[in-house]
Amino acid sequence: MSANVLVTGGADSVGKVMALAFAARGDRVHICDANADALAATLADHPELHGTVCDVGSPDDVARVFTDARAWMGDITVLVNNVGIGGPRALIEDISVADWQQSMNVNVGGMLYCMQQAIPSMKARRHGAIINFSTGSTRTRLPRRTAYVASKFAVEGLTLNAARELGPFNVRCNAILPGAINNARMRKIIGDRAEEVGEPIEAVTRDMLRFISMRTTVEPQEIADMVLFLASDGANKVTGELISVSGNVEWED
Repeated sequence: MSANVLVTGGADSVGKVMALAFAARGDRVHICDANADALAATLADHPELHGTVCDVGSPDDVARVFTDARAWMGDITVLVNNVGIGGPRALIEDISVADWQQSMNVNVGGMLYCMQQAIPSMKARRHGAIINFSTGSTRTRLPRRTAYVASKFAVEGLTLNAARELGPFNVRCNAILPGAINNARMRKIIGDRAEEVGEPIEAVTRDMLRFISMRTTVEPQEIADMVLFLASDGANKVTGELISVSGNVEWED
């Protein structure tokens, strides 16, 4: 049975890979993204997808996304809360109020706003799957990234509490904790680090991989594979889980 899927941040990187994977298995997929140009390009290249420009930190924008999605495919049965921002890189005492509030509003609030839109019809149908994105950094901790890590701990709390609250309605909620994903963002982080310390990119990459048990980054398709499983009938009894897809990240700097 096909699903009606909404993927936030679906115009690029892992979000796009997930959206296309759902569409490839026959699901109807609506994406949203704050980057209007990226969204337009993705929709032009993939007419099987539908989409809406959206800042998930805005409840009004989120409501508009769900109105658009429902008009095209009906009620959402799978919600993938993929959007997250990195937040400030700063010592705790130097984090500005504006940066803290933005991190919390986008990373946690955006997921809550989407869940509030999706849950009523899921409960009425007694069927639905919600997959939220946290980070492996909640397990390693990460100095100078407190706003990001704290917001992702909040995502995990939201996920676990939602699983308990929604379980009686047969609605499942899980979270993915990605590690070092082989995408443009991670390559930029490595490149910036290489420039900062004056070492070749290859050396910085090797140093990073020393702290991943499997000594490898994660491909976007591997994240998509886990998300598709969590949204499938094969995961009908999987809820309230924080699932790392990271090769076991042991430590970060």
